[in-house]
Amino acid sequence: MIMTAKRYLKILMTTTIASIACLHSAQATDALKMELQATKVIRNADGKARYVVASSAQSGETVQYRATYTNTINQPISDVAVTLPIPANMTFTGEARPKSAQATIDGKNFTDMPLMRKVDGRVIKVPLTEYKALRWNIKWLPANKLADVSLNTVIN
Repeated sequence: MIMTAKRYLKILMTTTIASIACLHSAQATDALKMELQATKVIRNADGKARYVVASSAQSGETVQYRATYTNTINQPISDVAVTLPIPANMTFTGEARPKSAQATIDGKNFTDMPLMRKVDGRVIKVPLTEYKALRWNIKWLPANKLADVSLNTVIN
């Protein structure tokens, strides 16, 4: 399946903007600017990653979604929860930055990764195919500074 980056960015932009939450003041919402970029992850023979703008991607290719949040006011913002959804036709690879991301399988309850569940009395890891979104808590964002979060996905 070939999917354009523009379509993914539109889907992600819409859901990400709706997911910015937990700000301490009503003004803080207007103070946070978000830019989203989709890039293909291409690995060379040594395993080093190279990132190229994703105008389209095919099944099996890795796409990184990177959101940059900029504090646009002259005072710090604290305790901002930001969420990046994982599109339905993609699978999270387990790679996220910063590593402090929490994940959800229901879109509501976020917990530290790896997600675990109890099956037949045993605790097992939840398959990455079931992850629906990742969330990061930006504890402190100084005035006019930025914070990046990213996750890698593979197109199903």
